[in-house]
Amino acid sequence: MSNESLFVAAFVYLLAAVVSVSLFKKLGLSSVLGYLVAGILIGPFGLGFVGSEGEDVMHFAEFGVVMMLFLIGLELQPALLWRLRGPILGLGGGQVLITTGVITAIGLAAGLSWQMALAVGMSLALSSTAIVLQSLQEKGQANSSGGRSAFSVLLFQDIAVIPMLAIMPLLATLHISTGGGKDDHGGGHGGGNVVQEWLSHQPGWVNTLLVMVAVVAIIIMGRYLLRPVLRAVAKTGVREAFVALALVLVIGIALLMSSLGVSPALGTFLAGVVLAESEYRHELESDIEPFKGLLLGVFFIAVGASIDFSLIAQKPAHVAAIVLGLVVVKAVILFGLGSVAKLILDQRMLFSLSLAQGSEFAFVLLGFALGAGVLEVGVVQILIASVALTMALTPLIMLFEEKVLRVRLGTKTTGGKEADAMEEDAPVILAGVGRFGNFIARLLMAQKIPVTVIDSDPDHVEFLRRLGIKTFYGDVARHDLLESAGAAKARLLIIAIDSEDQIAELLETVEKHFPNLEVLVRALSREHEFEMIEAEVDGVVHQHVGSAVCLAEQALKKLGYRGHQAARAAKRFMRHDASAAREGAAVRADEKKFIQRIRARMNELENAFEAERQGIEEVDLGWDSERLREDTKSGNYSTIVPKGDGEA
Repeated sequence: MSNESLFVAAFVYLLAAVVSVSLFKKLGLSSVLGYLVAGILIGPFGLGFVGSEGEDVMHFAEFGVVMMLFLIGLELQPALLWRLRGPILGLGGGQVLITTGVITAIGLAAGLSWQMALAVGMSLALSSTAIVLQSLQEKGQANSSGGRSAFSVLLFQDIAVIPMLAIMPLLATLHISTGGGKDDHGGGHGGGNVVQEWLSHQPGWVNTLLVMVAVVAIIIMGRYLLRPVLRAVAKTGVREAFVALALVLVIGIALLMSSLGVSPALGTFLAGVVLAESEYRHELESDIEPFKGLLLGVFFIAVGASIDFSLIAQKPAHVAAIVLGLVVVKAVILFGLGSVAKLILDQRMLFSLSLAQGSEFAFVLLGFALGAGVLEVGVVQILIASVALTMALTPLIMLFEEKVLRVRLGTKTTGGKEADAMEEDAPVILAGVGRFGNFIARLLMAQKIPVTVIDSDPDHVEFLRRLGIKTFYGDVARHDLLESAGAAKARLLIIAIDSEDQIAELLETVEKHFPNLEVLVRALSREHEFEMIEAEVDGVVHQHVGSAVCLAEQALKKLGYRGHQAARAAKRFMRHDASAAREGAAVRADEKKFIQRIRARMNELENAFEAERQGIEEVDLGWDSERLREDTKSGNYSTIVPKGDGEA
């Protein structure tokens, strides 16, 4: 493809993405359907804007799938996997094994050899992770019982790709040894790089062994090499360098696996799993997400453009039988598994119909099987066209499920306990864990309160992780990182950042995207405290008030005050200061009024202390039952200034 034709194709694809998605979203339809329809319209069998370069674009767009699998791997923390072990192994394992077996049996009945039938069965057993997850999220069904079950199946399918790819060379060897194919294609490696050329002259088991070695190498490097490298780049403070490193990581592993003739998604998925416990997980997610979204859109358009309508026109009965048969077989199997899992009827329908299509991995597996000599060109072509059609029909099938079946069956909800099965985010997000924030983290964790800690200083992150405090690296002011950290589900955001500009940016992001998230802020100065009060954050405390008053309390003890007297004086001052800050913020624009108000409050404080010394104080603040009752109602048990509250 020439440079000019590349730019023209890029322009056409991106313009089609913008127009189609905007139109379909305005009509209330899936963006995936918009991408697929756009691909059909601009493809060689539509308006013909793109044609011969479609295969090149598909290779480029498949990189979006590679990135998606890397991000999925990043989400596979051991705790999540352990909680989902039942659905993953039961639903996912059952679906892959049963579907592969049924389709293999159908292939044998159609006259295919057992090697060919098994290759087809494995390829068609998988479902489209990209289309299903995107559609479920758009429809708000990702956290329903049916959506979570679908996620579990997709998770197992993504993992199952590993042994499937490893088995293909063995099937090729067995197929050739039984006279079922010609040994002139070198296991699909001929015409490639030096490694592929060498592999083309080796038996299939050598390729399988090298794939396993590469997998082990990725796991070892991910655990012992990648984290120090990520930390070193993070310390530079240059975001572009970290983004570049993230892309280098994904592309490098993809190249490694491609050199072995294996889907690059396999390696990047494993790398994501290895880095799932890394403190840089959220930052990696945020950096790669925009590239993934754009490339996935191009991928869906390329799928639509790649549908060979001429082949469909030549063999309409064959294609229709495969499309209908695949959807029905998978839907029936999944419906049965949903019954075993005790999903209610409407969730069972969502679960079964959302996964009743072919997968983007089918293109990879079928292409690999063709290159390895397991399948013939004619079989692969008709299967690819059929899989592409099932993917294109999925948004329509899910629309039918939503608008027709769910309305007739009635929308039901599952119990609260099941709804929490996918919950992995802490109720508290702590932004900033330096000299101030680490006290907050330690206190909350000592109370067994889960906290997601995020900091932009890699040294802080590394040190706290050595202490056993799970901390992540990243710029918390970014909306995408906040979302991946669980801000949509968290109850509280505590801001302990030491930059007023970053705090303002973060508050703006939270107000725009997470309005239900309560926010507590450390004020860096009195002026900053006034600004936070005017911004009506849920709680604000001056960064020096606690330590200063604590030190003053010790000074009073050294000067002869008894312990309870010093504690009472400190408590009164803290409450007075919180109230004075609110009053000062209300009049700070008028300097004269501001000074008068501050002087008046200082006199009030002196008079209150004098009354205490004279023994005429009405309430001992140490046992102020009325205040305790107010705190119980408001949930405020600290010196943080609650919004709209304050007293002298």
